[in-house]
Amino acid sequence: MKDKRILYVSSEVIPYLPETEISSTSFEAAKMVNNIGGQIRIFMPRFGNINERRHQLHEVIRLSGMNLVINDLDMPLIIKVASIPKERMQVYFIDNEDYFKRKATLTDEEGNLFEDNDERAIFFAKGVIETVKKLNWSPDIIHVHGWLASLLPLYLRRYYGNEPLFSGAKIVTSVYNQDFDETLDEDMQEKVLYDGMEKEDTKHLKTPNFVNLMKQAVDHSDAIITAGDNIPEDLSLYLSRLNKPLLPYKNREEFSQAYQDFYINEVLSE
Repeated sequence: MKDKRILYVSSEVIPYLPETEISSTSFEAAKMVNNIGGQIRIFMPRFGNINERRHQLHEVIRLSGMNLVINDLDMPLIIKVASIPKERMQVYFIDNEDYFKRKATLTDEEGNLFEDNDERAIFFAKGVIETVKKLNWSPDIIHVHGWLASLLPLYLRRYYGNEPLFSGAKIVTSVYNQDFDETLDEDMQEKVLYDGMEKEDTKHLKTPNFVNLMKQAVDHSDAIITAGDNIPEDLSLYLSRLNKPLLPYKNREEFSQAYQDFYINEVLSE
């Protein structure tokens, strides 16, 4: 993995958010590649419950300032950055006051999903790709973690399909255990179609629940990692029927070497 470039796109990463399967795996995978000489970039949303002062986030003016069109609305993109202490790893934060300023991540105090999570997912996907373009950093692998990042493979392959910076990139999606039962906004597919997508490419978004969001992601990925030990049965069956490299679930003690081997032997060799 030495000198290979890997872009990690995650809905949550420690130490900026509490430890979960997603936040810890996103961090540990990036740390593993960084420690063996790979080049990494990490992107996550700048949720309002992230303490900017404690984690020393600061805005990157040269990367901020553009507007992203989300469902016919111009939404300003703000980019912030911080360094993970002791790890020599930078994290880029996708920010927008309307979408991410609230003091919570994906649900309100009653545990209900925010009504605009669909638009936040669109904004996050487009924001990551536009920022990487500004950095002029061409990744070998793009590794997606968490359902909020699940639209990135679709946008990369269809909306930015002719972008030379990503022409050689392989997309890996990690599928975690189901963490919500509801459905996102019923108009989500129409909002994505507004960006000129084909209906066939967005068919799973007609009913944007957790399982369909992950189906949407893996359909446009090159390889898949089962990152949860209890993913929904119908999703597991769907993954097994895809003709794509698939790494079964590995626990914390096994995952480091397994991910390295998978990256080298399955993803980059395709």
